Amino acid sequence: MIYAGYRNNPKGDEQYTPQYAVLPILKYLPKKKIIWCPFDTAHSEYVIALKEAGFKVIHSHIETGQDFFEYEPTEWDIIVSNPPFSIKKQILERCLSFNKPFALLLTNLWLNSSAPCRLFKEIEMQILLFDKRIQFTEKNGVYFNSSYFCYKILPKQIIFEELRDSKYLQSRMHEDMEKLIKPLMKIKGE
Repeated sequence: MIYAGYRNNPKGDEQYTPQYAVLPILKYLPKKKIIWCPFDTAHSEYVIALKEAGFKVIHSHIETGQDFFEYEPTEWDIIVSNPPFSIKKQILERCLSFNKPFALLLTNLWLNSSAPCRLFKEIEMQILLFDKRIQFTEKNGVYFNSSYFCYKILPKQIIFEELRDSKYLQSRMHEDMEKLIKPLMKIKGE
């Protein structure tokens, strides 16, 4: 899921990852580790798929009062999620500050910047690339590819995976966010 709630975020930052985009990362995660999904609700496809695969999962979201930049669970081993693309640099910096493994689904457009290129060289960031674009909206018009940008997760620096699907499939997290955000919109008069 892509995270909204920060004042300067574009309205399109709140998008939800379809299950087919979550499944490829699961086989690279070590069992018996606690996974923190910091941009997710209980019905996020990440939370559901990880639990179904036997992982212990902790989830948090800014809309439930757990801001990623202020909140950290007392016990966790790995971060796995789809953060808001508009603040990816700040999120990546915070993830690296923990010095723990992570897998973040981010836009490949970021590779046009020098910052991730330095990270791939200096700290051996890893990337899990896909053969198709992930569709986050029902319009199926995403113009960029997304990949998992990883740290201490993959067995080698670059891995290619095939997505079993590439069409829009609504995430079950969508309903959670509707329940959380609609009352806030009424209060704000939007």
